[in-house]
Amino acid sequence: MKPDDQNGRLPTAERPFRVLIIAGSDRRQYNCPGVDSKARTLMLRMADRLPRDWEIDYEDIGNLFGRARIQSCNACVSTSMALCVWPCNCYEPKNSKEPDLMWDLDLYSRLDLADAWAIIGPINWYGPTSNLKLMFDRLVCMNGGNPKEELIEHKNPELAMKLEHSPEWEELSRNHLEGRTAGFFSYGDGGGDELDETGRPKLLRHKHYFDPEQEPEDNRDLYAPLVWQCRYGGIEVPDQLWRYVMFGQGKKYSDNQAEDMAAETNVYAEFDEWTDAFAAFVLRKGKVESGEFRAYGYEARGHRWADLKLKWREHKMKKGTGPRNSSPHEQGKLGLNADSGSDAKESEGEKLRR
Repeated sequence: MKPDDQNGRLPTAERPFRVLIIAGSDRRQYNCPGVDSKARTLMLRMADRLPRDWEIDYEDIGNLFGRARIQSCNACVSTSMALCVWPCNCYEPKNSKEPDLMWDLDLYSRLDLADAWAIIGPINWYGPTSNLKLMFDRLVCMNGGNPKEELIEHKNPELAMKLEHSPEWEELSRNHLEGRTAGFFSYGDGGGDELDETGRPKLLRHKHYFDPEQEPEDNRDLYAPLVWQCRYGGIEVPDQLWRYVMFGQGKKYSDNQAEDMAAETNVYAEFDEWTDAFAAFVLRKGKVESGEFRAYGYEARGHRWADLKLKWREHKMKKGTGPRNSSPHEQGKLGLNADSGSDAKESEGEKLRR
């Protein structure tokens, strides 16, 4: 059935099972690729195959012309875990200066509402797609993120560093989506028709640069960073729900589109078997209780006054001082970063070429 977000307010026992399916290819037919992805086809196929009495939510995060993209993670956690807010407050919905698809699609809430996630995507350059990597990077906040941004005045690094060392932090930091299940179905084409009889790219002139014997052996493992991030944060990824299938090897890319999958004897059979295994596991495991600090129902706080304070902090850093005893202040004294001055927002390349 279609998802009803209002069911997120019901006790767990009274609401239906809910699954979120993500098509993780970057391609959409309404952008320069001009063709929809195989991941989208498989997403829709899975949605039709799952139990009818479950809420089936799904999203295609491919690139649409004129639509916001998933913004990259700013790595706040590397400054302080307490600076990484749950759900992410580096960006916000419908922001004209830094539009962000994660917020515009309400993905934090939808991930929170689901008992299980199904992630479908291709292998791109020995790894997940850029959009899936961006999405999971932005989910670092589910792994111990700060659920009370008011304690750090929205985004104050010094307050976050102080909070991280306080007894209160031990009570706040937790895996906010722990207990859910995630399944991963990735696919690839083995390089299409680009390889020669030795397994090297045909166009490569320096053949000794590329040793096929040293390529990653198991393409399934190319999604390992996403799988292990989930496991790190308490999201269960059973081995049987982590799959890879190859099809289209030796074909031109133009001959390996969604409409060509039916001609491949293994694709739909393996995908349907994975879908059935996913449904059986989720049903057997049961519905997942929500965490204390939910993304569902979250409303961002106003932060104009906090922004003004941070602007003053930025002004002092440009002057080469920074807040006393802060990390930028200490780095400045040691001459570690050369990141002050009125031109601090210029690129290093621009500075070098003046």
